[in-house]
Amino acid sequence: MDRKAHLMPEITLKPITNENLRPVIKLKVADDQNNFVAPNVQSIAQAYVNPTWQPLAIYADADLVGFTLLGRDADTGFDWIIRFMIGTEHQGKGHGKAALLAVIHHLKAQPDNTHILLSYVPGNAIAEGLYRAVGFAPTGEVDEGEIVMQLGNEELGMSS
Repeated sequence: MDRKAHLMPEITLKPITNENLRPVIKLKVADDQNNFVAPNVQSIAQAYVNPTWQPLAIYADADLVGFTLLGRDADTGFDWIIRFMIGTEHQGKGHGKAALLAVIHHLKAQPDNTHILLSYVPGNAIAEGLYRAVGFAPTGEVDEGEIVMQLGNEELGMSS
């Protein structure tokens, strides 16, 4: 049995460029997930007018599999995973958890990182389960109808 066949692909985050812009825009979630995440083109447009936001393509080896939008809240200094999606044809392959861990690693490497937050639409049980699995917990806050979660101090490498 080929041992390499069991290895997960390497997840990398790359800036949006002329070369990957159209493929990133074409990435879609499953139809029953459309109410849970904004289209990637909307996120890229929002990043254009919010210069501290960072849109990134998610790759598994050489394959584009998803998209994330990251940003730091100017008032609190907290880092946010504003958007996170894996394209429908790449779901169910373990890319979601691996990609989310790569995003967390990327944010933890930023200067002065103290908190990582995200939010999700109530009823999105798949996202909630994924976020809980990597160490996010509800804060009790609701922002624009979405449930806010924060990565625990242990996962951030900080003491309580």
